[in-house]
Amino acid sequence: MDSAKLGIAAHLHVLLRRKTGRVTDTEWMVSNLEYAREIIRFAHAKAVEDKHPDLAEWADKLAVVMTPLSTMPAVVSSSSKVINAAVEVGRYVRGIR
Repeated sequence: MDSAKLGIAAHLHVLLRRKTGRVTDTEWMVSNLEYAREIIRFAHAKAVEDKHPDLAEWADKLAVVMTPLSTMPAVVSSSSKVINAAVEVGRYVRGIR
């Protein structure tokens, strides 16, 4: 299991528990895309409803790491090579530059 995904899921879990009382399963969140999407949807709704912008921020982080590579848009680099956007995002979200 990817530790970066698990770390983001764990942080979102703690925020949701503290701010909304919602308890989540972090391991299921990173292994089941449908569950992750529902948690992301719920966190965004609560962020707006209860004015907790940090919920939206961490939901967005989870969305980035959970987005399958095949659904990420391709971008063209300055050297005219086509690069998958997930690779570019992953370099900054999951690793130290």
